[in-house]
Amino acid sequence: MKPPMLSVREALGQLLDAVRPVVDSETVPTLEANGRVLAEDQRATIDVPSADNTQMDGYAVRALDCESGSATLRVTQRIPAGSVGDPLEAGSAARIFTGALIPPGADAVVMQEQCEAVGDSVTVRHAPRPGEWIRRTGEDVAAGAVILPAGTRLRSQELGLAASVGLARLPVLRRVRVAVFFTGDELAMPGEPLQPGAIYNSNRFTLRGLLENFGCTFTDYGIVPDSLDATRATLREAAREHDLIITSGGVSVGEEDHIKPAVEAEGRLNMWQIAVKPGKPLAFGEVRREGGLASSSTGAACFFIGLPGNPVSSFITFLLFVRPFLLRLQGVSGPVEPRGYTMRADFTLPKGDRRNEFLRVRVNAAGGLDLFPNQGSGVLTSTVWGDGLVDNPPGQAILEGDLVRFIPFAELQH
Repeated sequence: MKPPMLSVREALGQLLDAVRPVVDSETVPTLEANGRVLAEDQRATIDVPSADNTQMDGYAVRALDCESGSATLRVTQRIPAGSVGDPLEAGSAARIFTGALIPPGADAVVMQEQCEAVGDSVTVRHAPRPGEWIRRTGEDVAAGAVILPAGTRLRSQELGLAASVGLARLPVLRRVRVAVFFTGDELAMPGEPLQPGAIYNSNRFTLRGLLENFGCTFTDYGIVPDSLDATRATLREAAREHDLIITSGGVSVGEEDHIKPAVEAEGRLNMWQIAVKPGKPLAFGEVRREGGLASSSTGAACFFIGLPGNPVSSFITFLLFVRPFLLRLQGVSGPVEPRGYTMRADFTLPKGDRRNEFLRVRVNAAGGLDLFPNQGSGVLTSTVWGDGLVDNPPGQAILEGDLVRFIPFAELQH
């Protein structure tokens, strides 16, 4: 009797429970840290802002001098950004520009649109509150505060925050090393003549692009001949210097599918039947590492994930399973599952599949979701046409107007 298929959540849980994140680290310039994962908490070395400053072009004043709502004051100084003004005397104002430090004695800024300057004086037609349009010292970041915890995957905004407190270099975990290869004597490369029965290897381009998106260093072993010996030899070589091996195709149990016996001979393997469409077969295990890379973060074996060969199945199982596994392997400590959004289905799916189906859809001009008409696992055009996936539970029919869970491709590719 066949064991029951794993749910998507069960399969993902088992994958994430098995991860051994990398721990080896290096220090890199902040300018070069985009996409890397922090190895240590980062603390602010200064207050941001470092001193009270103005949010607006205008006039720095004493609020008490302007309480009438129409006060004429002497303009005694001009303070551009980067300059330090003199103490402000009662009955006077300072012309001030965005980002400039508030002079001692001033407690408010009045925007220039509420002022009328004539000669050396200005009429302030507003009664400001103390603190108006002033950025206070440390209101964004206080010196000593943790601004970025370990395990943060750095994006442009995190790099800007690190730079704002003067962090010129950051400790990051090393990049994950991935090996990838493809099985199937029917595979050909674009540019080669397409022989009868052959197909172009689209998965090679898709998976390489995804690995680049996630900042991995990778070795592409190309198309491996359909033989047990060739598959075993490639696994042994790949395991020596990599953290993860990904293959596409050959994860069934047919006579020409050599991944299962090859991995079992070189390590251990779990063949999972997952209640997911497109997809279903996924192989996960480890390949013994002999005389190569070994550290506290990688152990004595290299992880292995075998994806199905159909192009849409390979693409979607990567996004659902390999993506979160990679993020955790990289050392990301926060959530690694994609966010879903509740949206309106502008289509009907009369009958749900027995598996958890991921439907390729596109956002329309009315703010609803349109369904690609052919949801086959070989229809790669659906992934280009679409904006994301509807996560449809097993057995769930969809009526036009129903609310569904939508996962944008943008959530799945970073």
